[in-house]
Amino acid sequence: MNIASVRRPIIPPTPPRAPDNLSFFGRLAVIRQNMIATWGQRAYEEEIIQGRFFLHKSFILNRPDAIRHVLLSNYENYTRTPAGIRMLRPVLGEGLLLAEGHAWTFQRRTLSPAFTPRATANLVPHMTAVLDETIAKLDARTNEPVDLREIMQRMTLEIAGRTMFSFGMDRHGPTLRNFVMEYGERLGRAYFLDMVLPVSWPTPMDRARARFRTRWTEFVAMLIAERRAAGKKDGAPPRDLFDLMDEARDPDTGKGFSDAQLVDEVATMILAGHETTATALFWALYLLALDPDTQEEVASETRGEHLDSIADIDRQKFTRAVIDETMRLYPPAFLIARAARDKDNVAGAAVSKGDIIMIAPWLLHRHEKLWDQPNAFIPKRFMSKEPPDRFAYLPFGAGPRVCIGAPFAQAESVLALARLIGAFRVELADRNPVIPHGVVTTQPDRSPLFSITRR
Repeated sequence: MNIASVRRPIIPPTPPRAPDNLSFFGRLAVIRQNMIATWGQRAYEEEIIQGRFFLHKSFILNRPDAIRHVLLSNYENYTRTPAGIRMLRPVLGEGLLLAEGHAWTFQRRTLSPAFTPRATANLVPHMTAVLDETIAKLDARTNEPVDLREIMQRMTLEIAGRTMFSFGMDRHGPTLRNFVMEYGERLGRAYFLDMVLPVSWPTPMDRARARFRTRWTEFVAMLIAERRAAGKKDGAPPRDLFDLMDEARDPDTGKGFSDAQLVDEVATMILAGHETTATALFWALYLLALDPDTQEEVASETRGEHLDSIADIDRQKFTRAVIDETMRLYPPAFLIARAARDKDNVAGAAVSKGDIIMIAPWLLHRHEKLWDQPNAFIPKRFMSKEPPDRFAYLPFGAGPRVCIGAPFAQAESVLALARLIGAFRVELADRNPVIPHGVVTTQPDRSPLFSITRR
């Protein structure tokens, strides 16, 4: 018997679970610091938990059939919550993630051709070029502690810049990272008034977010202007995502994106693409540093592979399982919150207009009725002949609003992890636990230092 199948799997550290009787205001105080620390043991055991949110009921759903109903069967009845809109609109505007109704339909079908497997395959050379550069830079640092979280952020930002615009982010990367950090540290957190007031009633933080949005959209518009100035050869095939998005047309009307719409779509793709992928890769490297045996299996799978095409990426079955398991334990989007437009019935629970539905991938992916050893790192669970229920595993959401960039993100993550672990043995330079914090995404509470050695 393979020893990897009988050894005890690692259980990475997590925040303490809240008392089940934590008061509303006690929970509110924790939310701004770490949303995933607000849930108690019940949330990991029960299928549906009903509570109150001011004048409305709230529901946490851990039943796949109930989640299917909300995200697929009756998805048009559920919209983003006021707090969710406040958190995302300043950075994403009216882009695909926030659009509703006809605007969402237009954007989704107009953008779809830019994210087909064929389009993703054409962008792989941009990814491999950045990975070659990253590995070369890491080669020079094998005798010193390195911050792999920062390196993953820089690397995925560079990939985002090249796949979007065909130019590097040396000049603009620091500014973009500053925008991301500024927003996440203060403006991207939910405050009391954000959660209780209608979106039409501006809160003090909304005014600060509006000032941020002005600066942010000017920056993205500048990037677009620079890319347009570079031009494109007549008759040449699209060379990057910007070409695909700029040339995209609604298949029914022939209408394309306005300049303002294009700013929001570009902002959405850059932010949603680089930040979530960087976070997933950090957690994958952290888990493999905690689990050297699994790390060696990844290295063994990559040995002798060129890893420069979609076909090469698709052959990395175990590495893909490591990425899948990483996103189960650390889902980038740890919470999906929706407000009911009208009354409904969800798995026997009566939902009224305005009630809040919470689907938390953090809870769902660690639920004790849905997973064997839910808190353990076991990548081979994703190589089973019986995959998990589609609505029990939601790293990219589900239903019509599933993340349009999922194939791109999966290809980038598998390629990057395979190349990095194929090149280096990764170890933690300190053994202090790294605790996940749910703020905008599932972030580490600190950036540990790693040591790397050439294989």
